[in-house]
Amino acid sequence: MSSSCPRESGHLTRRVALIAAAAAVGGFLFGFDTAVINGAVNAVESNFGLDSVGLGAVVAVTLLGAALGSFSAGRLADRIGRPRTMAAAGAVFLVAAIGSGLSHNVWDLGIWRLLTGYGVGFATVIGPLYISEIAPATVRGRLASLQQLAIVVGIFAALVSDSSVAFALDGADAQVFLGLPAWRWMFLVGVVPALVYLAVAFTVPESPRFLVAHGRVPEARDVLRKLQDLTDEEATVLTDRMAATVRADRPARFRDLLDRRRVLLPVVWVGIGLAALQALVGVDVIFYYSTSMWQSVGFDESAAFALSVLSSLVNVAATVVAMLLIDRVGRRRLLLAGSAGMVVSLVAVAVGFSTATVAADGEPALSAVWGPVALVGANVFVVAFAVSWGPAVWVLLGEMFPNRIRGVALSVCAGANWLAGVLLSFSFPALRSLSLAGSYAVYTFMAMLSWLLVYFFVTETKGRSLEDMQEGATPVTSPKLRA
Repeated sequence: MSSSCPRESGHLTRRVALIAAAAAVGGFLFGFDTAVINGAVNAVESNFGLDSVGLGAVVAVTLLGAALGSFSAGRLADRIGRPRTMAAAGAVFLVAAIGSGLSHNVWDLGIWRLLTGYGVGFATVIGPLYISEIAPATVRGRLASLQQLAIVVGIFAALVSDSSVAFALDGADAQVFLGLPAWRWMFLVGVVPALVYLAVAFTVPESPRFLVAHGRVPEARDVLRKLQDLTDEEATVLTDRMAATVRADRPARFRDLLDRRRVLLPVVWVGIGLAALQALVGVDVIFYYSTSMWQSVGFDESAAFALSVLSSLVNVAATVVAMLLIDRVGRRRLLLAGSAGMVVSLVAVAVGFSTATVAADGEPALSAVWGPVALVGANVFVVAFAVSWGPAVWVLLGEMFPNRIRGVALSVCAGANWLAGVLLSFSFPALRSLSLAGSYAVYTFMAMLSWLLVYFFVTETKGRSLEDMQEGATPVTSPKLRA
């Protein structure tokens, strides 16, 4: 393993921190535009006369769009650059927010939510890709975690926005301002962060690794000097190391992810597994369906909104804790601890929901004992996810691949994450109708698989230079190698 450039390993400048935070605005849009459907779910269901399958499709179509967007984002970013890809995502978010708010029927809404997802897919890839490429190695985990922090803040902002509109206008179906019901304004609010992201895209510098890959080495050195406060000699050493690990003749393609037997490289399989299980443990259910989920077990609308906001606030606080830990504890330990915590908390939620009874008025209700148990279990699950699998997976995916395939490999993994999310969100309404407790038993099993994947196939990337992530030194191992 080659040694890291000293400056790369030790210095966090104000400039690089600000640029990383600005780039993470895409994460805010990611969280906001996916979670904003939460407060509008019941209103959309009633206004468009949807059954559980139709409702699942409206929610899941955003995730399908995200899968499509993420598959193409990496290759686009390798062709036109990271900031220009951010600008494309911002434009998509802007148009989709307006279209969703003004949709006339369920098909119209579905198309605009599909486009929203396409922008989300771009943000999924470009955020961790760009931040990992501008960050010094010793603080890369903390800076890359800004993307996840922005995502959970976006989720929180969406839920606060939804609940505020519903409270101020006496319900999500209230008629207000220009004759539009409140749920439509829940979507239209997304115009504001989309405009902010567009402005950011025109102010951040290009990634030095992209510049080197396109033969623009002097520009890359200049960016590094300004971002990490490097001397000319230090910047030259680092760009020389970058040049040795990229191809300047063409962008990476999908076939570059294959070995001689035409199957995916082991590191790509591990990345796909991490990305898919991050979704399949069921955290999206908490943020996309939590309001209707709590109502389905006896809480009224205002209480359900409040519980959704509480879970999101817990998510934000736990993500801040993760940012403080990830460069100290490391990615692997956080993932193992988080998987264990998710298993325990999901068991509590599943058992709690299994005790729900039907009250005299025909509505389901949790007992005085199991109601708090389910509530606490759901929030412990959010904490366990947010301090581990939420940020650490995206940090790993942004740094675990060799320079020459990082963009396209991250796209494939992000696409796997969103396809898994499509399956999760599309299936939950039907699973809830069959057994809410049973659905959480499925998520418990996925959390168990996540622990096994990390234990047997993932090693630590903390503090390592991106130029060290070559095929012979990938963060993939086996019990025999680790021993």
